[in-house]
Amino acid sequence: MSNSATEMLVSASIEFLQAYPPFDRMERGALEFLGEHVRLAYYPKDSVILSTATGVARTLHILQRGKVMARQTGDVSMLEFSSMTLGPGECFPIGSVMAQRPSTNAYTALEDVFCYELPADDCFSLLQMSTAFNLFCTQYIASLLSQSRQQLQSQFSQRVAEQQTMNSPLASIIKKEPVAVTRDTTIRKVVEVMAAGRIGSMIIVDGEQQPVGIFTLSDVLKRIVLPGTSLDNPIHSVMSPGPHTLPLAANAYDAALAMAMHGVRHVLAVDEGGRLKGVVSERDLFALQRVGLRQIRQSIDTATTIDMLLQASHDVRQLSLNMLAQGVGAEQITQFISALNDTLTRRIIQLNLDRHDLFGIDWAWLSFGSEGRDEQTFSTDQDNGIVYICTDIMDREHTQLRLLEFARDVNADLDRCGFPLCTGKIMASNPELCLTLEEWEEKFDYWVRTPEPKALLNATIFFDFRPLFGKFNLADRMRLSLLRQTKGNPLFLRMLAGNALSVLPPLGKIRDFVTDTDPQHPGTIDLKRYGARLFIDAARIFAMAHDVAATNTVQRLKLAAAVMNISPEEAAAAVDAFNFIQLMRLRHQHSEQVQGREGDNLIRPDELNEVERRILKEAFRQARKLQQRLKLDYQL
Repeated sequence: MSNSATEMLVSASIEFLQAYPPFDRMERGALEFLGEHVRLAYYPKDSVILSTATGVARTLHILQRGKVMARQTGDVSMLEFSSMTLGPGECFPIGSVMAQRPSTNAYTALEDVFCYELPADDCFSLLQMSTAFNLFCTQYIASLLSQSRQQLQSQFSQRVAEQQTMNSPLASIIKKEPVAVTRDTTIRKVVEVMAAGRIGSMIIVDGEQQPVGIFTLSDVLKRIVLPGTSLDNPIHSVMSPGPHTLPLAANAYDAALAMAMHGVRHVLAVDEGGRLKGVVSERDLFALQRVGLRQIRQSIDTATTIDMLLQASHDVRQLSLNMLAQGVGAEQITQFISALNDTLTRRIIQLNLDRHDLFGIDWAWLSFGSEGRDEQTFSTDQDNGIVYICTDIMDREHTQLRLLEFARDVNADLDRCGFPLCTGKIMASNPELCLTLEEWEEKFDYWVRTPEPKALLNATIFFDFRPLFGKFNLADRMRLSLLRQTKGNPLFLRMLAGNALSVLPPLGKIRDFVTDTDPQHPGTIDLKRYGARLFIDAARIFAMAHDVAATNTVQRLKLAAAVMNISPEEAAAAVDAFNFIQLMRLRHQHSEQVQGREGDNLIRPDELNEVERRILKEAFRQARKLQQRLKLDYQL
């Protein structure tokens, strides 16, 4: 072959490889070495490319075209989910080539396949000259995760920069529809609406929805109370006429300048026809500035009203976005959100304790579910309860009634601060979840001894509990009792494992992913149900079986692995996979909420880039490995 033809083939190989990790980040010299040493091989449909029978793996395959089925062999081949599909850009068998051993998988061409093949000796040479390739081979999923984080960081940094500078357009600052009334509306009606909706300003508009005046809370005292103005008068008699307006296309700097020049605290945004579209306040402009952890924590600790805590909850979300932009991992972000939400909840409890007499009662506020695991995302409702002590001299019914009245107010205030009431009534204001220590122990004992479907479902929610306020020792006693009950009941753990295996990773045998067939959500994957839950369920069972008191999924996996003969590398891969799925959930929920929709967990694989698709597939494979261990451990 002529030199020019060889150069063309090498160039074509490099061009293909550069589209996939880790080759897209490989050093130029190493990439040229790879392009010069690979050869393109063809395998017809249904042919075996590699198997255990072929002996020690002597070649690294890089799939160029087509799809390959990788099926586990040996003892684990009897498992129903023991295969996976590889697509263009994926390498195999990395572990076998590195260890110079036979492959544990059989690789079969699902269709006509072309592979770039690199001899093992050249593969080891490439490891020496390329840091990117070395990292990829030794820390496969961690390497992909690092690339994905950098992409997320770039994407969110741009969004944060747009949202958090004084160049932000007014349209991006306005978060809710303006509330307006006509000139002839009575003062009484306006004040009632402002009080009911906790609105700081009311806009007065004409018949064309063009603003003609503004009335604020500060006007109540000087224009109504002190002069003794009748509440039956029309609002135009006490409004400030000629409010300052700006077009929607104006930015935050324009609004700040208008406020400074005219000594006002509100600027109205209008469309091209002069119609009211929103209100921008001093507070909105202040919120554009970067919010720090210390400021948020201080604002929560010193808050004297629920409205002040509501603003703090918005600041928590904004700071979480900043952390995404800075490339902080999902484990840290979810723990950060949970920690500040804990602080918010405790402050709400403290404010309500001023209005409720709970003196003489030993009690603790419990969190369940994602909050109990320190794994809250942007979209989360309430999951809480109360445990208390009822001595012989106390009236149990009266004591519970006092706690329930208190819990109802706390639940309502949490709802106001952005934590929706639980539709399943998993809240402390539910009498079934405001129980004595003995009643909680009896409830847990019953679920463990009679592991029917409802009991197993309850276990997945309530066994992940954590105290937030009050007598923490009550929760510690609950945990010790629960671990004694579960460790001594292998049947319960086996049933719980069976329940965990009822949901499989959404990996297809032919397609990369199995997506939802629901007409309302076609082509999507629920990352909570079919992603995070798989790791959470497995980690919970490992923890219960091995006396691990932690409730956090990552901690459970790490601590249980140490006593289950799971290698640190295998445990790290599972943790990285779980964290990536959590990161995808955070990103998607934020994106949904920015567009005015309620954040959910439904992602579309077709909209992911190549790196994200690859690592999501690998994350699901790690979930499948955990499920395989459950299946083997409990003979399911």
